[in-house]
Amino acid sequence: MTPVKLEKEQFERISQLVYHLAGIHLHAGKQELVNARLTKRLRALGLKNFDAYMEYLESGSHQGELVAMIEAMTTNKTSFFRESQHFDYLRERILPELKARRIRIWSAGCSSGEEPYSIAIVLNEAIQNISLWDISILATDLSTRMLARARKGVYEINQLREVPAVLVSKYFTCVETNPVRRYQVNESIRRHVHFARLNLMEAWPMRGPFDLIFCRNVMIYFDKPTQGRLVNRFWKLLKPGGYLFVGHSESLTGSPHKFRYVQPAIYMK
Repeated sequence: MTPVKLEKEQFERISQLVYHLAGIHLHAGKQELVNARLTKRLRALGLKNFDAYMEYLESGSHQGELVAMIEAMTTNKTSFFRESQHFDYLRERILPELKARRIRIWSAGCSSGEEPYSIAIVLNEAIQNISLWDISILATDLSTRMLARARKGVYEINQLREVPAVLVSKYFTCVETNPVRRYQVNESIRRHVHFARLNLMEAWPMRGPFDLIFCRNVMIYFDKPTQGRLVNRFWKLLKPGGYLFVGHSESLTGSPHKFRYVQPAIYMK
């Protein structure tokens, strides 16, 4: 198939559309990346060029493709216990301070589920008599494809490399061995996590308040004004004394906010 070239004007139209729909900022240096990723979408749809693709998107009758386009703009890199210092802080500092046996957590941008399941495992390990607690972890993502994976909770063995063997045997069940070993998160963990599709740029149906919000390695896709608006919306949904976790490559510096800095990538209301 002849390579399809994304022209500057087409890139700018796509960038504006992506920003409007999802708040994702695509600077000029991303043009080649966008070209490569969306060429795959053209092939999947049988379209010959980007003009035809834009007409397809802007017709208003292909909402599924709008989601697929936005998914193509992001990298769904995640893993169990990624940025482990956050989980250490949760286990060692936050959970011992909780007085009420009730906790509400939001994993915003949960991808394929590793983050919320990691949180649930930490809670199960740290809390005695957890059956007496009222625990709910809301896990949201823009991608319906990622949410479908997350709900199944099935992962290849290499995706569990950061999970200690004792926790694999305790909280996962092998469900397939050929061609590769796959493990499913046990119901004792999955029952704490509730998945839902949510575009962070749109209205949020939940009112909170949350004890913790994890929004890690999501805001890197947004410009500073969008980050600032998002952070202040998080503030309103947190309890006093609640925590916001962001990615280690992210910072609230440069965005007006009311949070108190705790340590790298951890903030308190």
